[in-house]
Amino acid sequence: MITKEIIQQVPKVELHDHLDGGLRVQTILELAKQQDVKLPSDDPQKLHDWIIRGCKQKSLSLYLEPFAITTKVMQTKEALRRVAFEAVEDLASEHVCYAEIRFAPILHTNQGLSLEEVVQSVLDGLQWGTRQTGMPVGLILCAMRNQSPAVSHTIAELAVAFADRGVVGFDLAGDEMGYPAKKHLEAFQFIRNKNFNITIHAGEAFGVESIWQAIQVCGAHRIGHGTRLVEDMSLDGTRIEEMGSLANFILDRRIPLEMCLTSNVGTGAAKDYASHPFPIFYRNKFRVFLCSDNRLMSDTTLTKEMELAVQYYNLTIRDLEKITINAMKSAFIHHDQKLELIYNVIKKGYSSIRDKYGILD
Repeated sequence: MITKEIIQQVPKVELHDHLDGGLRVQTILELAKQQDVKLPSDDPQKLHDWIIRGCKQKSLSLYLEPFAITTKVMQTKEALRRVAFEAVEDLASEHVCYAEIRFAPILHTNQGLSLEEVVQSVLDGLQWGTRQTGMPVGLILCAMRNQSPAVSHTIAELAVAFADRGVVGFDLAGDEMGYPAKKHLEAFQFIRNKNFNITIHAGEAFGVESIWQAIQVCGAHRIGHGTRLVEDMSLDGTRIEEMGSLANFILDRRIPLEMCLTSNVGTGAAKDYASHPFPIFYRNKFRVFLCSDNRLMSDTTLTKEMELAVQYYNLTIRDLEKITINAMKSAFIHHDQKLELIYNVIKKGYSSIRDKYGILD
């Protein structure tokens, strides 16, 4: 039996973590007081309960509402540095050995900061966190589907401009319904021409067409969520009887799927944990791994996500090691850096945990 204690200690890799979705409640309270921002409650427990109510009630609108508050208190250099530093600190505390944290810079310019100042402030905080914890981290810049393609192109240029300072990729986030990724094609073409990295939120609130467009039109190297890919499959339990061309393409090309269990259940992308498609993808050799998405709104951590996978899908410690290696292989860093972490941190870490607890599987 894999205990919570064991899961807490194993090495982890986090590739889908939103900066504005992972603040500490106490930090929100302190920043709001400094900036004179009104909150639904000044009581830490009541504020926490208000923030997570959307996930608990499986209401997408309520789930998204707290982002208006987190982004509102993240409009100064100091606030951005602090939140970024604390994100690294919190992830490192649960034995994450590499993380990619993402955010949309355009949402943090409401009080006059330039896009460059926003990105540099977050990078300063992340690098401060790395110096304190030793955990390497990359930053992904998000464009938003519902905003102008011109803004997306600006964010793409920004991502490439900061590629030598810690930005490792470009993402498109936001509502898939009515906002197809192909509208932002120029931004993606710019990124591809610069040999840079792309991940796209797709197949969460919209079907296979959204995933296809992200990969075949926009050139995504990874897919955020991708739960609706099961619509391109004929299933018997977790066994795939037949797959369409897109599912085959994703499997054959080893295109990674960033799986976020609690977030998907909380926003309605999946009915419940038991019916989440993660085990279907994993058992059929897709390159999948677990992510937390929004640690605050989903009231989760990567450790909790692993606990859920063990509970609902009977994952063993070998399975946890496999999905951690899947994540590390999928990271937007250079090949030699991946190998260094896989062999000297992840494999060694899992081996020592098995020895420590006498786990034979």
